[in-house]
Amino acid sequence: MLIGVISDTHGVFSPEIKEFLSPVDQLWHAGDFGGGLEFADSIAAFKPMMAVHGNCDGQDIRRVYPEYRFFECEGRKILLKHIGGRPGRYDLKALALIDQYRPDIFVCGHSHILLVQNDKSNNLLHINPGACGNQGWHVERTALRFRIDNGEIHDMELFRLPRTSR
Repeated sequence: MLIGVISDTHGVFSPEIKEFLSPVDQLWHAGDFGGGLEFADSIAAFKPMMAVHGNCDGQDIRRVYPEYRFFECEGRKILLKHIGGRPGRYDLKALALIDQYRPDIFVCGHSHILLVQNDKSNNLLHINPGACGNQGWHVERTALRFRIDNGEIHDMELFRLPRTSR
């Protein structure tokens, strides 16, 4: 299965990012959709999507997308939450969920900082796809895609686009 991972769209889902994500089977969105529920629904109509709300999302999005999601994909346990922190410096709520669910992959957003790192102390792959929207201080907009086959993660690809592009 080919997975696309994005976060912090803040109302922007550009054609270049859509093209990069067009071959994916499933999209994981780590929150801060921006643009309201109609915008979130337009992304969900693009690809089957697992998503959570972010701290900037309104009540309309929060009613549809939960604070976190725990699910399985191709034999891997996935935990998806907007505010997560990073290995060694996890947000306390995120760390409690990691301790509770023991995921193989933890996906978060919020920081707008791209980070993919093996977290040996929690035995998981930490993924923050950065931000694919224009709002924020980041210089580049980023998205990820990778394959999960029979529990194996491989062929991770990074898409980069200048923040000023729409």
